[in-house]
Amino acid sequence: MLKVLFAAAEAYPFMQTGGLGDVAYALPKALKAQGVDVRIIMPLYNMEKKYRKSMVKIADFNTYIGWKTVNCTLNYLEYEGIIYYFIENEYYFKRSSPYGFYDDAERFTYFSKAVLEGIKYLGDFIPDILHCNDWHTALMIPLKGAYYSEEVPYTSIKTVFTIHNMLYQGNFGKEALGMLGLSEEKYYTEDIFKHYEGVSFMKGALAKADKITTVSKTYGEEIKLPWFSYGLDKILKKRSKDLKGIVNGIDYESYNPESDKDIVYNYSSKEISVKRENKLALQKELNLTQGEDIPMLSIISRFSEQKGIELVQEIMPLIMDMELQLVVVGGGFESYENMFKHYASKYPHKMAAQIPFNRELSKRVYASSDIFLMPSQFEACGIGQLIAMRYGTVPIVRKTGGLKDTVKIYNEYKDTGNGFVFNNYDPSEFLHEIKRALKLYNNKEKWNTLIKRNMHIDTSWKTSAKEYIKLYES
Repeated sequence: MLKVLFAAAEAYPFMQTGGLGDVAYALPKALKAQGVDVRIIMPLYNMEKKYRKSMVKIADFNTYIGWKTVNCTLNYLEYEGIIYYFIENEYYFKRSSPYGFYDDAERFTYFSKAVLEGIKYLGDFIPDILHCNDWHTALMIPLKGAYYSEEVPYTSIKTVFTIHNMLYQGNFGKEALGMLGLSEEKYYTEDIFKHYEGVSFMKGALAKADKITTVSKTYGEEIKLPWFSYGLDKILKKRSKDLKGIVNGIDYESYNPESDKDIVYNYSSKEISVKRENKLALQKELNLTQGEDIPMLSIISRFSEQKGIELVQEIMPLIMDMELQLVVVGGGFESYENMFKHYASKYPHKMAAQIPFNRELSKRVYASSDIFLMPSQFEACGIGQLIAMRYGTVPIVRKTGGLKDTVKIYNEYKDTGNGFVFNNYDPSEFLHEIKRALKLYNNKEKWNTLIKRNMHIDTSWKTSAKEYIKLYES
């Protein structure tokens, strides 16, 4: 049986700030369903008591950060049939969020070293594959080669590195090499860690991983270009033969309109009229004007430029002049939060803003809204549009990355496609697609056909998990 140790900085339900948390929860479940012995390893953050009570300590051991000896505790927990390992150190991880701190370089250097040393204490589970995700786990790959290249069982472990977002590379000052205990002469080079005048943790993984993946085919091509790579296009071109784009999926148990406990009325593609009942319930909950025929648009997102919120800001006055409602769920840059709060207070019966993000409410919004807005500047894959499609909410997206791969342009004459797509990062193009969608919304027969088409598209992890297994076996 293929054995995979899946390393990530976050995983639902123990810690989640974005799509990585969803992937780290759902992909291992899909892999296990296809016969892979996959286990997840992550830091132990502040955890709910109900999980902590079931946790078992496996081992205490030490590792080194520069000249410092630091302690590590390895814990074990089985959740929904998947084994999770947690690296515990209160100084580094007993915090309210996984990252965004002044000492992140040290914290994730520690995590990477602790995971590598912790493999010795996993008993008969010797992974065939160490699968690392984003910059927080990137160091495990070059450090494995530097410190464990001739040590059993590490000699048989192959490595996979997945890029979820090129924007966040783990870029730090040159002094970070000192914490790693690596010589500048050997490792501070353009083909390993050196990035401009500092070091890039991600670059180290890109240089040394056996295989590299990213989360959609289009993004896999885009990141070979300077605009999308943030300075790492040369090394990605060099490793292009080992780079593969595999589109993300969503967990069909967590996101299922037929059984979701967080929505008011469950429904299927055969009962899409029930979706309007969810809309009426949400309108009441959010104090919006009630009416099942009022088109409801939604944004469920991190509020940042990457997510295209500046395009939304540009056209907000025009959106608010239309006969529609807008529901926003998320959080991020304060200026964008304040913008949404302003419009919600100015138009209380046609707009609602839930800040910060609320997972349960977000699912009711997916189930209730008609149109989902995702005008991203760039998007490695995107989870929101996949969830929206699952709940029969029609996406409007920009043609980039995984959005391009998963949303096909609706052609009203041929009745093909499943959403509305604009090419350039331009507010007028975005607004044009909103108007086009609203026009189709008034044709209930065609609109209902589009809803059902989206609900029948397979956005699960099943196919993608097969692709990962092929990659592992190679």
